[in-house]
Amino acid sequence: MESYYLDWANLLLRWLHIITAIAWIGSSFYFVFLDNSLTPPVDENLKKQGVSGEMWALHGGGFYHPVKFAVRPPELPEHLHWFYWPSYTTWISGFVLFTVSYLWSASTYMIDKSLMDWAPWQANAVAIGFLLVFWLLYNQICRLLGQRKNGDAIVGALVLVLVCLASWLACQWFAGKAAFLLIGAMLGTTMSANVFFWIIAGQKKSVAMIKAGQTVDPIHGKLGKQRSVHNTYFTLPVLFSMLSGHYSFTYLHLQNWLVLIGLMFAGAAIRQFFVMRHGYKMGRRGYPLGYALVGLAVIVTLIVWMAPQPAPTTAAPVATSSIAAHADGTGATGQIGYKTLQPILAQRCYMCHGPQVQMKNVRLDAPAQVRLHAQNLYQQAVVMKVMPMTNATGITEAERLLIKQWFESGASTD
Repeated sequence: MESYYLDWANLLLRWLHIITAIAWIGSSFYFVFLDNSLTPPVDENLKKQGVSGEMWALHGGGFYHPVKFAVRPPELPEHLHWFYWPSYTTWISGFVLFTVSYLWSASTYMIDKSLMDWAPWQANAVAIGFLLVFWLLYNQICRLLGQRKNGDAIVGALVLVLVCLASWLACQWFAGKAAFLLIGAMLGTTMSANVFFWIIAGQKKSVAMIKAGQTVDPIHGKLGKQRSVHNTYFTLPVLFSMLSGHYSFTYLHLQNWLVLIGLMFAGAAIRQFFVMRHGYKMGRRGYPLGYALVGLAVIVTLIVWMAPQPAPTTAAPVATSSIAAHADGTGATGQIGYKTLQPILAQRCYMCHGPQVQMKNVRLDAPAQVRLHAQNLYQQAVVMKVMPMTNATGITEAERLLIKQWFESGASTD
């Protein structure tokens, strides 16, 4: 029953996480677009009020005219909307989801004993350490170097190095699927910390100064804008890491850390294209197509590099001696019977899908259940090769091949 309730918690938390992430990233994209699309005000009255930029837009059958006061408005409005709950809710739901899905079952989902033979508490501590240490290092880089001449370029280069190092370490220490998600969680934590410690904190200081009748220090807005821009470059890499768990060919690659870095870099480059494109439309920059082309070139390079090698023309051996010992014999048609399959399931699958434990409500210890889950068994163990999780039970390629032959010859359970 524990597995059943964990599945429900996973579903509901994932649903909440996606909803709030859409709200957060959507508002982030919109305000970056808005900032880069503002033009100097034409109306003299707006200029006198201190408006630094305006934009006219048409949406939903109506005209909108947002204006921006770079430092402060003439008067503080009674109703002021703050954009922070989508960020906080996304992080909270994401961390709880990460706990339920990975940290709670670290031995199954986090630990790959061929990489690091950790105890669950050790794997969990290191995973949480990734979230904290990256934020602390990133924050110090921004504080020490962000306001220097060419500070944005220096910070960007150092953060790229930091992300590459973290990605390499995660893929050396954790199971591939967990490593990819962990890097996304690391960047997402930094994004939410930027909102909490810098963007919203700076806005609160500015509002407090206005209420106190003090001169507003523009540094708060400048620093908040800087962190907001950083966040928008993190969005596409984070979204990739969230989706990667559905595509095992990425995180199961022998050089999975390069795959992770390459696709995150491509996402950031493509995001740069869209950010700069808005400025181009206002006549402030040249057309930034090169950034999009670089991102696409990286993706195409990865597609070509990761392409599976053609299968050998000669038939490979279909079983080891230990498997052959369980075989009930195959005829000229090459059909694999259930008597051949059952010992493999008992040794490799019953631990999680047997009489004692039924993870994901799947049992493979009876012919009727095997028949019911035959398609999923084939996809998970043969096509995607994600089961057994982190190959905890040591299934061999020869055993996967026998499962393949069993399924393709009719998936008989007689």
